[in-house]
Amino acid sequence: VLSHNLYTVLHIPHDPVALEEHFRDDDDGPVSSQGYMPYLNKYILDKVEEGAFVKEHFDELCWTLTAKKNYRVDSNGNSMLSNQDAFRLWCLFNFLSEDKYPLIMVPDEVEYLLKKVLSSMSLEVGLGELEELLAQEAQAAQSTSGLSVWQFLELFNSGRCLRGVGRDTLSMAIHEVYQELIQDVLKQCKEKRGTILLDAQCCVEVLPDREGKRCMFCVKTASRTYEMSASDTRQRQEWTAAIQTAIRLQAEGKMSLHKDLKQKRREQREQRERRRAAKEEEMLRLQQLQEEKERKLQELELLQEAQRQAERLLQEEEERRRSQHRELQQALEGQLREAEQARASMQAEMELKKEEAARQRQRIEELEEMQQRLQEALQLEVKARQDEEALKEEQERYIERAQQEKQELQQEMALQSRSLQQAQQQLEEVRQNRQRADEDVEAAQRKLRQASTNVKHWNVQMNRLMHPIEPGDKRPTTSSSFTGFQAPLLARRDSSLKRLTHWGSHDNKTPSPSSSEQQKSLSCGEEAPISASAPQEDKVDPAPEN
Repeated sequence: VLSHNLYTVLHIPHDPVALEEHFRDDDDGPVSSQGYMPYLNKYILDKVEEGAFVKEHFDELCWTLTAKKNYRVDSNGNSMLSNQDAFRLWCLFNFLSEDKYPLIMVPDEVEYLLKKVLSSMSLEVGLGELEELLAQEAQAAQSTSGLSVWQFLELFNSGRCLRGVGRDTLSMAIHEVYQELIQDVLKQCKEKRGTILLDAQCCVEVLPDREGKRCMFCVKTASRTYEMSASDTRQRQEWTAAIQTAIRLQAEGKMSLHKDLKQKRREQREQRERRRAAKEEEMLRLQQLQEEKERKLQELELLQEAQRQAERLLQEEEERRRSQHRELQQALEGQLREAEQARASMQAEMELKKEEAARQRQRIEELEEMQQRLQEALQLEVKARQDEEALKEEQERYIERAQQEKQELQQEMALQSRSLQQAQQQLEEVRQNRQRADEDVEAAQRKLRQASTNVKHWNVQMNRLMHPIEPGDKRPTTSSSFTGFQAPLLARRDSSLKRLTHWGSHDNKTPSPSSSEQQKSLSCGEEAPISASAPQEDKVDPAPEN
């Protein structure tokens, strides 16, 4: 029923069947699982469109829901408020209350509303009397922050602030204030004659009296000027002020004068509260300063008392010293000369004391200067300590880097050592190979010398075979006989050299560069004998000259 009435008064389209489905008696509906307030926000209030409903009808529904439980009317009929007047005061309370729950109206707003209602009835109330009344209400409500709406209505029903005003007069005043604050009626005519739309370009001016018409004024719009007359000067002033206010609100884009005034009053209260808090803080600070001052005065009195006691002790000491001096003077009257000498010695001693005091002052100055230098030295030492610690940290970091580099170097040296060992092994193998090669070269040389000897022998044998000995002939020498036979011998010498080289290479298949040079030198050394000899293969193939 409540949801249906809210849908109706807020002009929200709804389906009664779906509404009954929401509120069926089971555990699956939105109200059963969420409660009514989330349902109210989601399905009703979120669908409300501004200006689509009459706010007074909505206020009446809310008043009907709340007043039946909370608003208590005097059963004897002694209440000052009718139900309609109570509803309007309830609307005024909601408009002027603070924006937090539970709603209360602060004393300033209560005072403002009471003054508006009383001024509408041409009544005035003193500030002291109003403050006393509000204090009594706050004490009865056991709250200093403000009044609830039901306490506010009880204040009017009791008649304590109305001074015997009748119910009809009170009802008219409440209606007038309701129209001004809730319905934004700044000024009302007894009978409406027409409508003038106001905008930022409109203005109102006071006109002089003419043709028997008094208290004239006009409203100028962009298209036309409207002239009007009031019953008296006060009414004209009120009407012109109301029209100017309406034009100003229209120009500023504001819809309600009293909303703006309420916001300004709230800001003023906040400023007063801040000033009050600042004043209380200042008073607390002054109180603390006063307590500090009293404490210091007590300390000063204690110091003064101690000073007075010290002065009394000094006076007693002075009296005792004077008495002793008199006794001493009486005892030394007969020894004046000795006293004068003693005085002279005392003066000399005083001079010495003064000099000693001067030296002591100088010594103190020197010590102060030395202390200053020591402080500077201490500061330098502290700085040096700090620098030393920084250097030590730097050295530690350097040592760590050096150790790390040492480890890397050791690893690298270990790698190089292994590489050197491998190189040494390879070098030893090369040396062994070279030694074997030298042995092979020596063997080849021996074979070559043996071959050279064999070649010489073969040449001798060939020469003997090529020159047969006849009876009666002399044995020819190898150097002078067969002159025409030298060319074939030279040709054959080259062939024998080639064959000899081939034979040497066959004996040593892998000669080193040094063995090759040795073979070359040996070949060159045996060139003469070889040139005089002939290869073995040529003895079966004699030259054609023979």
